[in-house]
Order: sequence, then C-alpha cells, then structure tokens
Amino acid sequence: MAEIHPTATVYEGTVLGEGVRVLEYAIVGKQPSLGARSTAKREPLAPSVIGDGTVVSSGAIVFAGSTVGANCIVGDQSCIRERVSLADDCVLGRGSLIENDTTVGAGTRIQAGAYITAYSTLEEDVFVAPCVVTTNDNFMGRTERRRELMRGPTIRRSARIGGGAILCPGIEIGEEAFIGAGAVVTRDVPPRVVVVGSPARMLRPVADDELRANGG
Repeated sequence: MAEIHPTATVYEGTVLGEGVRVLEYAIVGKQPSLGARSTAKREPLAPSVIGDGTVVSSGAIVFAGSTVGANCIVGDQSCIRERVSLADDCVLGRGSLIENDTTVGAGTRIQAGAYITAYSTLEEDVFVAPCVVTTNDNFMGRTERRRELMRGPTIRRSARIGGGAILCPGIEIGEEAFIGAGAVVTRDVPPRVVVVGSPARMLRPVADDELRANGG
C-alpha cells in the first residue's frame, strides 16, 4: 500500500506501486503547461507510474507521462518532466531537474542541482555530480532548423560527470569515461578516459582499479 502525505497532490489515474511514499507537498501526475514556442510534444499524456518502494520526497514534482522505477529516491524539490523514463534504483538529489523525453538507466545517481536537458539519454550506473549542466540546442532558440537538430547528450554506462561540468548538445560520453569538475565538453569523449578543462581535453586513461570490470 502507498503512503501519501495529506499535503501531497496525486492526480487521478496515477499508478503508485507497493510501499511508495509521497511526502509533504510533493506532486505526482501533473500536466505540463507549454509555451507557444516550446519544442515539446503536445499529445495527451498517460498517467504517471511510480514503482514499488520509491520515495517522492518533499516538494518534488513528477509530471504525467513519466515512469519512475522501483526503489528510487526522487529528492526534495527535484522535478521529473513529462515522458521521462527513470529505471530502478536511481537517486535524484535535491533540486535536480530531468527535462522531457529523457531516458535514465538503472542505478544512475544525479546529484543536487544538476540539470538534465530534454532529449537526453543516460545509461545504467551513470554518476552526475552537483550542478552539472547539459544542453540540447546549438541555436539557443533561434531558427526553425533547431527543432530537427535538438538533442541532449548521450552518457554511456558507468560514466562519471564531475561537479559543475557543462555538456554541449548532441555529444556522446563513452562508457566509464570521467569528466573532470568544471569541464566544458564540446565533442565526443571516448570510453575509459579522463578529460578536463575548457574546452575539455584528454588527460589520461581511467585508472584500472576504478573500472567496474575490475571491481571499481
């Protein structure tokens, strides 16, 4: 049975799994309000689905059309926009935001204040440090051409993104790559390398003892 705090709002049709907790002032199943120039889809949205054992923390918002897996923590004042798929065992830190049409793999951790832009893909076991910024529009709202080219980054399995890093539109971060704090990543990053700086440049391979295959 789910537990819903009296101050929380759960919209009609929302599916809450066994043991879900919706805490103070959280909102689940909210319909979006889109601006006239928004590139987001406008079709009717299915109800939100929250998996077994997940906690939607105080002040968090999960929009309609999104699915949150089992045993996740949706942190205080975090937000999951429409048509997001968040797999099992994920953690969203306080005030983090996942924009629409984004997929997040199992076991991924997105820390406080991080911004995951629309049309992004994060695979399993990704780590996103606090205040990371991802982007999806090289035209920053100008020209109609941007609509067909708009795409967030793809972050492959077990990659790690350091605090305050900025990822430019459409780039790919390879499996087990390590992005240093404050890096500005303007191009694809190969698997299992460390990049630092602005613009980001390759520094060295990821240490063997940090690789998941080696027990890292």
